[in-house]
Amino acid sequence: MTEQTMGATYYDTHAHFEGTPLETAAAMARAAEAGVKRIVAVGGSAALNAGALAAARAYPEQVRLALGFDRDQATAATPEVHVEVLRRLAEAHPLAAVGETGLDYHYHPETAPAQCALFAAQLRLADEWRLPVIIHTREADADTVRVLDETPWRGDGLRGVIHCFTGDKAFAARLLERRFAISFSGIVTFRNADMLRESAAFVPDDRLLIETDTPFLAPVPKRGQRNEPAFVAHVAECLAQVRGTSVERIATLTRENAERLFG
Repeated sequence: MTEQTMGATYYDTHAHFEGTPLETAAAMARAAEAGVKRIVAVGGSAALNAGALAAARAYPEQVRLALGFDRDQATAATPEVHVEVLRRLAEAHPLAAVGETGLDYHYHPETAPAQCALFAAQLRLADEWRLPVIIHTREADADTVRVLDETPWRGDGLRGVIHCFTGDKAFAARLLERRFAISFSGIVTFRNADMLRESAAFVPDDRLLIETDTPFLAPVPKRGQRNEPAFVAHVAECLAQVRGTSVERIATLTRENAERLFG
């Protein structure tokens, strides 16, 4: 962390907790030392949901909880079964969001119909519960927009986020038209991410979020390490450079946006 990031207060809007309680405690301590005051613990599978729930129970003041089933779970059970599991899990702890869920055709495009069905089912659940939804999308731009438009779910204001955004400005504009926030991860710091940095400069202040996607995608200068919430400051520092502003301003506006969305 540089002197420029000292004193700023951050909100990491996407972290997965899959380590031991001691590992989580150590990561939470480092996050607090780095100025990360709040974190969204995000599910996506049975294991990730369990880890997110454990973190939210252990750190109720710092952690907000999101539970869901991601695209790689689409063929493991029917959407109805997945939704019923989420209903039971949600009885254990208040949710701040549904997710993550979404579409990813990079590795398994053949499961696209099942992914779309699961995605739509969780959008309907988010609408029922009046919660924002955390969306993953990769190489599935057209279907992401189609499912959003075909599902009777709109919400009010910032009622969802496209997490770990990797698209161009044109795709960002389509999502912004649908009232979503857009979150940037450590990928925006990578050397070959010029297109993504253009997108990061394009997103309006009131739709901008930051995240780590812990334990994945550690930002420069931490590449090669296991990612953790404390590293979100490096994402903020990159965005400050891209957008021609201060780290403190990025930290403040992304924290305020996240608080409106997740609490």
